[in-house]
Amino acid sequence: MGEMSYRQAGVDIDAAERSVKLIAPWVRRTRRPEVLADIGAFGGFFALDTGRFEQPVLVAGADGVGTKLRIAHMTNIHDTVGIDLVAMCVNDVLVHGAEPLFFLDYLAVGRLDPAQVEALVKGVAEGCVRAGCALIGGETAEMPGFYQPGEYDMAGFAVGAVSRDRLIDGSAVRPGDVVIGLRSSGLHSNGYSLARKVLLEHAGYRLEQVVPSLGRTLAEELLEPTRIYVKPVLQLLEGVAVSAMAHITGGGLVENVARVLPPGCGVVIEQRLLPRVAVFELLRELGDIAPAEMVRTFNMGIGFVIMVRAEEADGVLRRLTALGEEALVIGQVCADASGVEIR
Repeated sequence: MGEMSYRQAGVDIDAAERSVKLIAPWVRRTRRPEVLADIGAFGGFFALDTGRFEQPVLVAGADGVGTKLRIAHMTNIHDTVGIDLVAMCVNDVLVHGAEPLFFLDYLAVGRLDPAQVEALVKGVAEGCVRAGCALIGGETAEMPGFYQPGEYDMAGFAVGAVSRDRLIDGSAVRPGDVVIGLRSSGLHSNGYSLARKVLLEHAGYRLEQVVPSLGRTLAEELLEPTRIYVKPVLQLLEGVAVSAMAHITGGGLVENVARVLPPGCGVVIEQRLLPRVAVFELLRELGDIAPAEMVRTFNMGIGFVIMVRAEEADGVLRRLTALGEEALVIGQVCADASGVEIR
């Protein structure tokens, strides 16, 4: 057989080294003053500024992008799903009032393509810039035989901090609180298995096809990155006492909102107050999906929820609008409701 090598087994160490050189400038874009090491160290060093946080509490989150990655594989467009990866993690950390400080990513590929890796990390870096956190570490694993060439999976890990007395855990929620929703940018990163089945398999749409009701190609709609709410919400928290918040992922309009409610409190969300979003209307019509299934699977145009006292609601809406968010009242906290009810 002659001499064998790692490369013959499908792992290209040289390609890995080229990838590191390509991603270094994108990683440096995310640097914060607290970062102590450049790319290449065995660990990421972050010096927590305890002067900014009184009795600091670290809040950590981990997530992935799910089957939205299949659309990236099919279109060979890889520079947006990294934004989704960051968004899914930092929006969760934000729920508790924490400022995302740093991020780490994990990328597993079938065959290491330096250009593809660069595009993916470019997206991650862009997400970190939008969230204001530093990309301080990660891992790229070439796994021939486990993933097909060109395919990959991603996972992300975010760590944030908040002063203990400003930690938001839902315990402040009271009946009468108003539920405010922030608009999503579309599907975000959930429900893609059903979306692909309806749009590609059942309806026979092509990704490069322009869909009149969407005003763009199907690929552009499906690859629209998840909205990152960190900067506007952190600015809001500087002047407003918030009762609770929730990141609305697939099905989260019911399940995730319920997770932050204390005993004795429920939420009623008015269906008529939810935004009408073209992609969800299209999915409902083409797939003949029942309303309850739509709510269980998709975010229905709401990506983040904030609960505030009723007397604060108008001011919060004005403030969020000034910060560039589309915010609207979608419901109320009630004492006689159980969990979350959509009427």
